Amino acid sequence: MAGLEIPTWDPETALLIGTILLEAIVLYVGYGGLERLFGPYLMKFLVGGEANAR
Repeated sequence: MAGLEIPTWDPETALLIGTILLEAIVLYVGYGGLERLFGPYLMKFLVGGEANAR
């Protein structure tokens, strides 16, 4: 039956997918941390405070 075959997994492909997923998680957490650290300071510098940005 067409379309019902289960593909075989290549270990290198699984490792590549896992590496990309891990990198995405690290970047997501890292950028979130940077936003928490520097976000309020940048808002004050660029627009004069968070209240004025809304």
